[in-house]
Amino acid sequence: MNTLAWASLRHRPTAFVATFLAVLLGTAMIGSFATLLETAGGPVSTADEETLTIMGAVVGGWGSAIVLFSVASTLAVTVRQRETEVGLLRAIGATPRQARRLIRAEALLVTVLAAIGGALVAAVGGRALLALLRSGDLVSAEIAYGGGPASLAAAACLVVATATVAAAVTARRATRGPATVVLRESGIDTGRMRWWRVAAGVVLVGYGLAMAAVTITVTADSEDPYAAMQTAGASSILVGVGLALFAPVLLRLMSAPARTALGRSASGHLASYNVARRSHLLASVLAPVIVLTSSAIGTLMLVGIDGRTLEGTVEGAETINLLNNVVVGMIALFAAIMVVNAIAAAISHRRSELRRLWLVGATPAEVERSVVTEAAIVAAVGVLVGAVASLATIMPFAIARDEGPVPDGQLWLPPLLVVGVVALTLTAARGAVRPALRQAVHAGATGR
Repeated sequence: MNTLAWASLRHRPTAFVATFLAVLLGTAMIGSFATLLETAGGPVSTADEETLTIMGAVVGGWGSAIVLFSVASTLAVTVRQRETEVGLLRAIGATPRQARRLIRAEALLVTVLAAIGGALVAAVGGRALLALLRSGDLVSAEIAYGGGPASLAAAACLVVATATVAAAVTARRATRGPATVVLRESGIDTGRMRWWRVAAGVVLVGYGLAMAAVTITVTADSEDPYAAMQTAGASSILVGVGLALFAPVLLRLMSAPARTALGRSASGHLASYNVARRSHLLASVLAPVIVLTSSAIGTLMLVGIDGRTLEGTVEGAETINLLNNVVVGMIALFAAIMVVNAIAAAISHRRSELRRLWLVGATPAEVERSVVTEAAIVAAVGVLVGAVASLATIMPFAIARDEGPVPDGQLWLPPLLVVGVVALTLTAARGAVRPALRQAVHAGATGR
């Protein structure tokens, strides 16, 4: 199985690009912030230690939650897309244990290589973060970079462990039952969600809402002007990640109106049908859209409220706003990359389907329009759910800062971010479907 895993990677490299990029970028992000924690443990002043710890632990911690969720989701999708192949292996005599070992070996090889590359990038990224802090006078200009193998190795091991567990869990699901059942059901969305996924989603959403309630009832009256920010700041991220875990169910339920609105055209009917039928695969696109929308809107609105209510009145306000901007920038960048990555992975898996559509008479333009319409449905559901999740930060923090449930300014920002997320999703879908469609048509024309 180890030999087969290596051969599979060599002959099917495009199938693992999404996982490789997710692990590479995830390790780079987590490792960059981890080096700040290691630097804080060196010979630095108390003020510098506090700033570096906040950046490394708080900012890096919430970013790590997004990263690990994205890595696990991407790897799970990659494994699910191979359920038919796993079924064929079972049919020719491979045991479930052998099939699972093949998947784990592939995942481990890809993630280890990507994590090593990500650690090298993090070594540069950590120095860049420290230079940013020094140039902004947030830490002493004499402070020396203290990151090293310990923090980089810890970040790499964390991402590899997460990816390995995700591969093991998904592989066990793909090899359940007799081989004939796996072959028959490999392309069918059963609509079932694992109990641990439901439990994790409920816990995250519940904790995020609890922090929102604490912001209104407790920290709003605190003498610490940033107590409310500490409880409300992460609420939108928590709720966003929690709702993203329910992405398959949300996509099936909320895409129902699209079937009525788009059912009159061939492309619209096919798109709405595929969204419902392939919700377990398209959920990998919906999840980062939700997280990107909720984190970007929630954090940027929080920064705006803070700037209006405490501008020039509290020492260190500029530092806090910079930290918040770094948070949303890093998370939004990673989530945006994951949106593009997930779309590319989902569409590349459907080349045979695109070829069949072309063979039965659909023009390349109609096929492309159908896939882009699917992306539009996913984007619409994602930005709606993400915008709702962002309220877990916006409303409590606005109330705590005496602006009321509706903030006093920047109401133009959420619609602008929604338009940006939708445009990103549609552009990524169009860019991914065109090469996949060209390859499918070429294969059909040459009879391969």
